[in-house]
Amino acid sequence: GKTPAERRDELGQHSESGLRGCRRFFGEERYTMAWQNTLCYYYLLTVCLVWAQAKPPPDKKDRVHHGQDLSDHPHDDSQDFRYDHEAFLGKEDAKTFDQLTPEESKERLGKIVDRIDRDGDGFVTQPELKDWIKHTQNRYIYESVNKNWKDYDKDNDGQITWNEFKRTTYGHYEGEEFGDLEDKNSYRKMLARDERRFKAADRNGDMSVTKEEFTAFLHPEEFDYMKDIIVTETLEDIDKNGDGFVEVDEYLGDIYSPETGEPEPSWVTNERQQFLEHRDINKDGKMDREEIGHWILPTDYDHAEVESKHLLVQSDKDLDDKITKQEILDNWNMFVGSQATNYGEDLTKKHDEL
Repeated sequence: GKTPAERRDELGQHSESGLRGCRRFFGEERYTMAWQNTLCYYYLLTVCLVWAQAKPPPDKKDRVHHGQDLSDHPHDDSQDFRYDHEAFLGKEDAKTFDQLTPEESKERLGKIVDRIDRDGDGFVTQPELKDWIKHTQNRYIYESVNKNWKDYDKDNDGQITWNEFKRTTYGHYEGEEFGDLEDKNSYRKMLARDERRFKAADRNGDMSVTKEEFTAFLHPEEFDYMKDIIVTETLEDIDKNGDGFVEVDEYLGDIYSPETGEPEPSWVTNERQQFLEHRDINKDGKMDREEIGHWILPTDYDHAEVESKHLLVQSDKDLDDKITKQEILDNWNMFVGSQATNYGEDLTKKHDEL
């Protein structure tokens, strides 16, 4: 959705256009200024009301975790590799590649291939390539986790226990009664919710998380095994009658609070239709857990999946559905222009940093 500033700018454009229309319609001398101003006011009020009815408000909740495309450019390798470049590095960092010679690129690309080949069998498979692309695509997440890691890992043992996290996050309050806070119940619910998510991220159940598991705790939408906990949290937020389902009124109530006597805006009517026609897949009048999962974590198009298959097909000369380091190096120009190498950032980092 648009930010409040963007919406104000758009409204301003409507207003300026409306004033110009009023002047053209009335002429500069035909009516008095007061009469023009009055009519212009009602004209602009009508425009604003129509515009507001057609679009959701800026604070409308968006619970859908959108899969972002890897670039704004068309993916047409016959023209250039701009899609691959921006997909795997970004516009600004793409300039870094200009500083590397082909020899330097190939040498550093070879080191990255060793990282992609997780099982060390000398081949890169499509799943390995996809995982690497996702890793580089989400690198900003890992960098953020790294910056905050030391705040939680108090004993510097490379793990964060539940107690370490709880003390750091809720340590201002003794026990779980939260002292004299007015809204004790909210804090208790937050603590219970954090603990449940922590346990979900903790794959071996030892109440201690690795850096990867801590990343899953903070960014569950990026990890398939955390999907169930996201659905559970969404249900808790929206399912007001506690029956384990989301009905259409609960769905709309999450994004719209009607005023008494106010007609339903057109965007709300559209959302109602979306629920009935697309969200409620089995047409029983409500969303179950599976349908909620389809809604908030859509799987229609996986950009990393498509790009990894594209790179493999373009490099797999012997058609064995896997590629060797040599096959990748033979096609180095496409790889250094893709997220498989982050196009420049990975190539200019030392191998130990990757």
